[in-house]
Amino acid sequence: MKILIIGGSGGIGQALIKEALQRFEGANIYATYHKNKPQWNLPCLTWLPLDATNENQIFKLSQKITDLDLLINSIGFLHSPSQLPEKSVQQFDVDFFQQNLSLNTLPTLLLAKHFQSAFKNAGNQSRFAVFSARIGSISDNRLGGWVSYRSSKAALNMAIKTISIEWQRTVKNVCLFAFHPGTTDTELSKPFQHNLKPQQLQTAKHTAEAFFDVCGQLTSADSGCFVDYQGNSITW
Repeated sequence: MKILIIGGSGGIGQALIKEALQRFEGANIYATYHKNKPQWNLPCLTWLPLDATNENQIFKLSQKITDLDLLINSIGFLHSPSQLPEKSVQQFDVDFFQQNLSLNTLPTLLLAKHFQSAFKNAGNQSRFAVFSARIGSISDNRLGGWVSYRSSKAALNMAIKTISIEWQRTVKNVCLFAFHPGTTDTELSKPFQHNLKPQQLQTAKHTAEAFFDVCGQLTSADSGCFVDYQGNSITW
């Protein structure tokens, strides 16, 4: 079994690697990092540098890994050291909006473009999982705010749904789906954890366990779905 985890150096990414190692004995796991290579070495784990917004780098990665059983895109962007999500449209900033699109939407499109053939080469039931967010659901939006993050995740969800329809004709062995992990205790959620009840905050380990539980229940017939960490469907 071959598994590629985009964003493997992140909080959720590292938890996914650990869980995959436990669940899939003998699997070859490839994990990407952006700047700092984790000091974690195992015979079955290969670390690869990647800027997931750079098409040429993703193309070169696809030339190294030519068949895949599971591709997970776990990267995401919500805030920078200098800017938090907007509470009002009056705080809208073009550069911040484009940064959200670049990190939350673009990588999945590039991965789908260049790894389509890797799924075809796998031959068996394959899965392409993308970490999205319930906040990207248009029908579930009742609070407003966070316009850049919401918009980038809604665009991501549309990309996933659109590609899944195409792949039902061309790459029939793949289940492409959006996964909402819930609020996980990582750097991404740190500035907002004080507003949460204790039961609303999950560990990265719990999120990884829930992901693989849900992923294992899905088949190519479910391609294009949007599910949460409990396996429940989320409306678009």
